[in-house]
Amino acid sequence: MVGGAGAFGARLVAGLAATTELRVIVAGRDLARAEAVARTVPDGRGRAVRLDATRADAAELRVLGAAVVVDAAGPFQGGVPVLARAAIEAGLPYLDLADGRDFVAAFPVLDAAARAKNVVALTGASSTPALSNAVLDALTAGWRSIETVRVAIVPGNRAPRGLSVMRAILSYAGQPVRVLRAGTWQNRPGWGLLGRIAVPGLGRRFASLCETPDLDILPARFPRLQTALFRAGLELPVLHWGLSLASLPVRWRVLPSLLPFAHPFLAMAGWLDRFGSDRGGMSVEVLGRDAAGQPTRAVWSLVAEAGDGPFVPTLPALAAIRRLTDPSAASIPPGAYPCVGVLPLGAIEAEMRRLAIRTRRDTDHPVPLFERALGAGFARMPEAVRALHGAVGDSAFRGRAEVLRGRGRLVALVALLFRLPPAMEDGSIRVTMEPHFEVGAERWTRHFPGRRFSSRMRLAGPDGSGRVRERFGPFAMDLAVSAHADGLDMAVTGWRLGPLPLPRFLRPTTRASERVDALGRFRFDVALFLPLVGRLVHYRGWLVRCDEREDETP
Repeated sequence: MVGGAGAFGARLVAGLAATTELRVIVAGRDLARAEAVARTVPDGRGRAVRLDATRADAAELRVLGAAVVVDAAGPFQGGVPVLARAAIEAGLPYLDLADGRDFVAAFPVLDAAARAKNVVALTGASSTPALSNAVLDALTAGWRSIETVRVAIVPGNRAPRGLSVMRAILSYAGQPVRVLRAGTWQNRPGWGLLGRIAVPGLGRRFASLCETPDLDILPARFPRLQTALFRAGLELPVLHWGLSLASLPVRWRVLPSLLPFAHPFLAMAGWLDRFGSDRGGMSVEVLGRDAAGQPTRAVWSLVAEAGDGPFVPTLPALAAIRRLTDPSAASIPPGAYPCVGVLPLGAIEAEMRRLAIRTRRDTDHPVPLFERALGAGFARMPEAVRALHGAVGDSAFRGRAEVLRGRGRLVALVALLFRLPPAMEDGSIRVTMEPHFEVGAERWTRHFPGRRFSSRMRLAGPDGSGRVRERFGPFAMDLAVSAHADGLDMAVTGWRLGPLPLPRFLRPTTRASERVDALGRFRFDVALFLPLVGRLVHYRGWLVRCDEREDETP
């Protein structure tokens, strides 16, 4: 095992020593460290050798007499599969713990050579993509559609951090990361999309966008998938926010990368090791329609206690090694490919039994926001209106719109504040909806040429019957919603600045309706008026569901 003395490699060695009778060769560039780990393998089954994964060749591997070659060295971001190529040439099974998106994406270039040698070569036998995809396969067996997937990993602050892990994180912090959101391929900054996620049994923690193989693998595996997010978090807010702030110069292109600062960042994180906890977790959330066609949300979560979290990335590799070395186990097809669809979730969870790790599954059938607000009235609306408001996962609609704008400096100022679209006679429009059932809200984003504006909706009041609150930054308006056979109507009943209700004479008014045209398309007509000023903006047009993914317009 190359990198067997590293943060994850040493734990994989420990797993092999505790659960198998295999002899373990601990390899690395630092022979002294490799020897120290090899001595932990009982009964003299461990030995150490000096080997550089970036320079290894087939002859060197043959001399070792290994049955399986494992690369746990990292970081894999920007790496080249030298060791994998050497293992294939030597006719030896290979697997790695790669979490580098580029590394995993390029790995199948070795597939023809692996097939020719009848050799198995697996990449990503780790938390991503092996464990995350095994979870998805278990949660969604028989489902009709998978619309949204959100994966998150939140280690405890006392979890050991090696230089390879730090370099992996800094390689993408602030860099553009291509991610699928609501049917659109977007570039978002690494360690951006900051939010808080809840892991059952662990609580809420901050998490940000990571560059991982799942961002490519999930959209490729599930053609109807609209959103695939992978985020990670640091337990201490000061560290998480600190990295977010440190990534700003990279976002602004003042610095090309944070990689040169890996050693100082590692030292600063070490100063805070005494704080936080040794409890970490992982969650995989999926939304779609189950075998019966019901809107469904399923969540698999993991909580690791007593500092056992760093074992989790090694468990898929341990399960794969067990299968590769067991003559009675079902064979893994030869070839070079990501470790996806190879290991069932049960095989990976079985490796957790000796550790302080517990998992759980939660499934429910969430009701979309407007269906909750309208109750039985929701079913009376035309199908096109119900389709727009009834998605359980993220969704996107496209169409055409006309935009009329009021005049005057006050109108221009308010329009700038809310990022309202400019006037246009007939332009393209794209609307995306992102439900967040865990907090009972939906995020709506309207994309006009050169402009987009977003709002967040939730029920207004404790029961929310017939009322929705839509928030634009610090402002919020309460809407009375009514459904009928022709569609949906909305009227403003109140405005707020933060928690404070605005006086009636300062309240903007609105006129909004949703209908279906002769072609069966969803039609919208929204007008917003300012007191004493008149029309602020009036936009109307049609929308249809996006059947194909699109690239975001710069």
